[in-house]
Amino acid sequence: MAAVIVLNMSAIAAAQQFKANSIVVEQPWIRATPGGAKVAGGYMTIINTGSEPDRLVGGALPQAGRFSVHQMKMDGNVMQMGEVQGGLEIKPGQKIEFNPGGYHVMFTDLHEPLKQGDTLKGQLRFEKAGLVDIEYHVEGIGAQSPDHHADSSHQHGGESPHQHGAESSHEHGH
Repeated sequence: MAAVIVLNMSAIAAAQQFKANSIVVEQPWIRATPGGAKVAGGYMTIINTGSEPDRLVGGALPQAGRFSVHQMKMDGNVMQMGEVQGGLEIKPGQKIEFNPGGYHVMFTDLHEPLKQGDTLKGQLRFEKAGLVDIEYHVEGIGAQSPDHHADSSHQHGGESPHQHGAESSHEHGH
């Protein structure tokens, strides 16, 4: 029964969405930082469900002094990272995934370490949609995706249908 509850909890976390007008922000997360670190990376998926383009132009996290959007890309054999100037355009119907190898949010001038398991309130600012209040889930220092350890819990998924099946057959008996 405990495994079923844990799986349900991760399903709730996986469905985390924040909306403002036509902008939808899904699964914001940040990598934890070691003590003394002054920089952290933030990731999420942003979807523009509207008919007009919008731009991610800023944001805030109380634990950081500065927020900027960066992109990593290959230039020949060299990985380059740079700040996206003028904000990041999200075209109508476009879905942009922020991940460790591509677009990401850089939080600099951190005032305190970010601890794995914490939830941090933050904001994103869009040119048209305005401010979006979001919550970042803090994942492990080397995490490549949100809820990085959830992949191993899916292997336990075989247990839940048996338990669920037993519960439903019990209900049919009444």
